[in-house]
Amino acid sequence: MFTYKFPRPSVTADCIVVTREPQPRVLLIQRGNEPFKGCWALPGGFMEMDESIDQCAVRELREETGVEVGLESIRLVGVYSKLGRDPRGRCVTAAYLTFVDAPLPVEGLDDASRAEWFPLTSLPPLAFDHADIMRDAIAMVG
Repeated sequence: MFTYKFPRPSVTADCIVVTREPQPRVLLIQRGNEPFKGCWALPGGFMEMDESIDQCAVRELREETGVEVGLESIRLVGVYSKLGRDPRGRCVTAAYLTFVDAPLPVEGLDDASRAEWFPLTSLPPLAFDHADIMRDAIAMVG
């Protein structure tokens, strides 16, 4: 097996799910683990070796909230790689946006202790750099 001698970042994907209601809402999870245990965040997590980054976003959304969306329904918001964005180490994330007509039933699963829908105009403080990601996603929503 080849061992790469240079440090490598971790890769994650986050999924922003927004409703198509007159007053749109977004799906957030409450983190069940450190870092940021108890804080609200976008559903997401680490990419596995046998999946693409968009597949990771869809899988993490399902694993943490029970919401299932197809790969064809997500679109890239951006790639986020600011130094220090994750206290666990160097981490790069790709954030994806998808829409649902109305809030779906959700529950906190896997490493999420809760999942809830929040009005886009009244978000709680968010973990990591998820406030920056949300700003970019909201700009895409219009």
